[in-house]
Amino acid sequence: MELKKQNNIELFETMPIPQAVAQLSIPSIIACLVLVLYNLVDTFFVGELHDPIQTAGVTFAAPVLLAFNAITNLFGTGTSSKMSRALGEKEYDTVRRTSAFGFYCALGCSILFALLATIFKGPLMDLLGVTEETRKATSDYLFWCVTCGTVPAIMNIVIGFMIRAEGLSLQASIGTVSGCLLNIVLDPIFILPWGFGMGAAGAGLATFIGNSAACLYFAVFLLKKRGQTYVSANPKLFSFRGEIARDVCAVGVPASIQNLLNVTGMTVLNNFVAGYNASAIAAMGISHKISMIPLYVSMGITQGVMPLISYNYASRNIKRMKNGLSFTAAISMGLIIVFSGLMAIFAPFITKVFLNEPSVVAYGSVFLRYMAIGIPFLTLDFLGVAVFQACGMGFTSLVFAIMRKIVLEIPALFILNIIYPLYGLALAQACAEIILSTAAVIVLIRLIKRLEKEQ
Repeated sequence: MELKKQNNIELFETMPIPQAVAQLSIPSIIACLVLVLYNLVDTFFVGELHDPIQTAGVTFAAPVLLAFNAITNLFGTGTSSKMSRALGEKEYDTVRRTSAFGFYCALGCSILFALLATIFKGPLMDLLGVTEETRKATSDYLFWCVTCGTVPAIMNIVIGFMIRAEGLSLQASIGTVSGCLLNIVLDPIFILPWGFGMGAAGAGLATFIGNSAACLYFAVFLLKKRGQTYVSANPKLFSFRGEIARDVCAVGVPASIQNLLNVTGMTVLNNFVAGYNASAIAAMGISHKISMIPLYVSMGITQGVMPLISYNYASRNIKRMKNGLSFTAAISMGLIIVFSGLMAIFAPFITKVFLNEPSVVAYGSVFLRYMAIGIPFLTLDFLGVAVFQACGMGFTSLVFAIMRKIVLEIPALFILNIIYPLYGLALAQACAEIILSTAAVIVLIRLIKRLEKEQ
């Protein structure tokens, strides 16, 4: 049965495109920036210990945390895409059942992930390239972030995706931001000697508490809005109904594979960097997290606008879909080029803020400038993949994921490390994304033309 008050129909169908994109994307951008801010704050306060081993421990653990995205994208991206398309088709019961399916599948998978990662922690750290000197710091950080923190970390993101699917971007972002801000407040207390002095383990504990607080917010939100939102955790609505499971997985599985490939790429990169020294490892970790600032701005825009694209694709309002896509591309590229330019110009100063060690600053400055080259191209690629996911084109997004890591980036790591040892590793992503962004633009243009012709 349809809700008494339909949520955000005006936003999806008639609101001017700039206003609709702003309403959906600004809260999502803020949430993404706060998310990357808390990652940087972790690195900053661990760096204040002036111990490259602690910073390297956090860096080595990063691929495991990135692996969370395999689950959040499977049941977050996949579920939200299906929910928005069902809203566009006015299939309201399907929207509720899809949200229940995504909720309980994400919960089960996150529990399983935590158990397996804890049982096989030793072999996992070996696979990540952890050295003997960084083993304890990495293990302590993984205990809080993975053993204890997998479930809240995954569930708060998945629920946020589902709430955002019906246009409630602000409410979804409040949950994410509140958890991140609590994490930021707790970081110095747990990490630094004047507090509990836990080092890398303290950063992990702060993350666990912050994510748990975000989950609590979403639980309260869903209880208060029961009957006013299509998002449901009612176990009676959960089933492996063929259409729902198929459509969620058609988008979610390629998105999940894409993130697993990202983990593979980061693991390969860490193993290359581990062959140098702790300062190089720390500098690569810092540079990677700083480069995430413009990237997360792009992710915020694309995640925010996805429900608008999905809804209008499903309702066959192709003109509005096209206008939303064009406006989003122009805004995101303008912002990202500015961010990347500033990152390249102030690279030494930015690196020094996080770890004022001469060797780390020297490495980090070069890494950041090389990474800045590829970020605008990565933005175009991300936008293209987001549209494919919004339209249920899982196979196309899977092809792009395989091309990004397996065909282009990982081979580039091997080749560039030989041609330009260590520093060439920071150029591998740029080489891959120049090719992929060109392909994404071509596929998007063909998609819009095909949809217009069909209409």
